[in-house]
Amino acid sequence: MASDKLRAQNKVDDGGAEMDMSPMIDMVFLLLIFFIVVSSPMIVKMDPAITPAVAYNANKPVEKNGRIVLNVKEDGTYSQEDFTKTMTTPEEIERYVTESIIKIKDEGKGRYKARLHLRGDDQALFKHSQKAIKAAAAAGVDKVIFSVYDFQK
Repeated sequence: MASDKLRAQNKVDDGGAEMDMSPMIDMVFLLLIFFIVVSSPMIVKMDPAITPAVAYNANKPVEKNGRIVLNVKEDGTYSQEDFTKTMTTPEEIERYVTESIIKIKDEGKGRYKARLHLRGDDQALFKHSQKAIKAAAAAGVDKVIFSVYDFQK
């Protein structure tokens, strides 16, 4: 008799186990929104007046955050990333780099290391780039990225 009751209970089909997927979908959208908000895209503006040199072994840098863009022009002047201000002396460059380091530390909360991104014109003499590198080193930047075009065969 007990086995009849057991068989009767096992015969009852309750439709199977179902799982509510709405909390899972909510979590996926929350994670998506979180990663969109946290990510910080880096766009490097290019001065159309600057034509970088060509290099055979050009490599794109992996890390885009923390760059301090400085355009080196043929006449020995320098401009910032937004092309609004022209600099001529090492003191102006050092001040610009120092302000940029503070901005990078505030925005990145210490995650990014500042690097000088030199976009030199192909007709600019290296002594102009050297002056910018020395001024950046005086401000505390020890890594330099040179912008060049990749050689197309």
